[in-house]
Amino acid sequence: MPQPQIVDSHCHLDFPELSVELDAVIDRAHAAGVTRMVTICTKLRNLPQVQAIAETYDSVFFAAGTHPMSVADEPMASVAELVELAAHPKMVGIGESGLDYHYTADSKDVQQESLRTHIEAARQTRLPLIIHARDADDDMARILTDEYRAGTYDCVMHCFSSSAELARAALDLGFYLSMSGISAFPKSGGLRDIFTAAPLDRILVETDAPYLAPPPFRGRRNEPAYTVHTAKIAAQAFGMEYADFAAATSANFDRLFWKAA
Repeated sequence: MPQPQIVDSHCHLDFPELSVELDAVIDRAHAAGVTRMVTICTKLRNLPQVQAIAETYDSVFFAAGTHPMSVADEPMASVAELVELAAHPKMVGIGESGLDYHYTADSKDVQQESLRTHIEAARQTRLPLIIHARDADDDMARILTDEYRAGTYDCVMHCFSSSAELARAALDLGFYLSMSGISAFPKSGGLRDIFTAAPLDRILVETDAPYLAPPPFRGRRNEPAYTVHTAKIAAQAFGMEYADFAAATSANFDRLFWKAA
């Protein structure tokens, strides 16, 4: 039987932990059955490096935005700037954007302004919004819902590890939830329950590499090849064969990230 194919919907290939041996990292991903990767630009001044990676490797696409933990220290992105960037054939998403009150609650006003800018860019480009949410569930649900009522857009809750309430708010808007290595940790049973309560056609998988490696690599550098380890535990949680889960999440990826399909 051919090896199941799967997608790493969110990684950071420009980060030094991975960029020092990028050819080998990409080769190991392909060998594991990871056919496509989306590398995320978290600060627009780093876009040239991120874009160059996507232009070098056929299997790599990119998204661009300003990470909520960086918005206080970076120039505010404009809708027009993000829309212009989205014309690149391999730019497939807007973000990551969002809200993070864990370490950076003091910048929450500017985070919210940036989030609304990224939402409008997602609306205008029809590219999916990529959301980072931490310790900001109420504001996150409120803004996503209010903005959706003002004009529809598509969205994935990247590396989802928030509450069941935020998951439901996102799913009610037709958004997607992405499973990272956190969902594969032994003590993450409650988080896996949130995912398995969601429709299968709203689930993606990711590494967030170089962070959050799943077992048996927990505590070490993560890389796209390890998508498979998270997905195998996810498949068990859904009561599915790995090949079927890989096919389902890849189809979900194609539907949401239509430019990479």
